[in-house]
This record gives sequence, C-alpha cells and structure tokens, in this order.
Amino acid sequence: MFRRYRKYEPGEFIVVGVDTAWGGTDYCVGQFLSKTKLDVPTVYHSKVLATEMTPLIHAELERIFDETKVKPVVAFERNNGGVAEIERLATLNRDGKYRIYTEKTGVGSTDTTSDGIRLGWTTSSASRPTMLSMLKEAIDGKLFRIYDKPTITEMFSFIVSQTSSSWKAQAEVGAHDDLIMALAIAWQLYQSENPPQPIKPRTRPAPRRTRFHV
Repeated sequence: MFRRYRKYEPGEFIVVGVDTAWGGTDYCVGQFLSKTKLDVPTVYHSKVLATEMTPLIHAELERIFDETKVKPVVAFERNNGGVAEIERLATLNRDGKYRIYTEKTGVGSTDTTSDGIRLGWTTSSASRPTMLSMLKEAIDGKLFRIYDKPTITEMFSFIVSQTSSSWKAQAEVGAHDDLIMALAIAWQLYQSENPPQPIKPRTRPAPRRTRFHV
C-alpha cells in the first residue's frame, strides 16, 4: 500500500494530499511531498475504501513526526466521502502530531488569504483546472522530483478532452487520475503551508547594578 523511496530526515517538513475513493474502480491515494527536500518520498496507493485508508494515513503521519520532529500537514479531499474521514482523522490525532489543512478564504481575490472553517480540500469545477494547471507548470519546470513510476505513468495517460461546453483535463478511457489529483492537492499545500516557527525562549534583561559610594 505504501511505496517508500527514501527515509524521512530530521527537520523535514512534509505536506500530504489525499484523494479519497468511495468504492468502484477508483483508488485511495496519498502523495507525501517534502517541502524541504523538494521530492515525493512516499506514496500511498490502494484500491480500498476511504474508511480503510484513514488509520493507515494516520499512522504514517505520526511516523513522520516521530522521525522528523516537525508536524506534517495533511489535506483529505472532501469529495467522495472525504468529509467523514477528515472527522475520523481529527479524532485519531489525539497526540497532535500533525495538522489537518483548513480551506483558505480570499484565494484569487483582492482579499487577504486566510484560514476558513472547513477542514480538507474541495475539488470543484472552479478549483480543478487551476490546481492541475499549477501542477503541470511545476512538473514542466522540474520544481520537485517524482520517483514513483505509477504516478509518471498516469501523467502519460492524462489528456485534455472536449466536453459539451469546454475542455477538460482528465484520464483517458480505462485509465486513472487518482495519483495526479492527490499530487495536485499536495502541490497546493506546498505553496500555502509552512512548518511552525520555533518559540524563542524569553530572555530576562541583565540585572541593573548600582554602585554605592562610602
């Protein structure tokens, strides 16, 4: 279920995009993107229900924190039953070893981008073209390394087809796009999320010395 390409390193910051499946022929996928090393060291990829995937993703997130000492950030897609799994993941996170992504408000407007109130990532007719376009630019620009051959294979079967009203990027007939969609979510997190800043200890001012003259 997990394909691992290298070990996590101390101080490394990982963001995770998760594409959920609710049965059928789709796969549940998690793409673990390192913002520190600019690569994808781990991929979760299995034809299971989202309910089976969630505890495994939870365990991997805790493992990342234990090995890096930095809280990773994870975004489950809210579609395909993802909302319920986000709630489960939040419940499992008793030790607070990772952060769950909060949707941003003000994106694409003149307002300041800030955290909203909804956990997870929503793939919609508005967000899908943008996230795929930004991922393509990152891959074309070789901004990060992908070791996973199934992910690369999906890219070669990803086409732009014409619908009744527009053009749409999607997997060709008989192929899948789960690995690409999870990676697109992870790339969005790469751009918006940062590791927590260490709290600097307070320093007390040196005591003032007074000279007494006799």
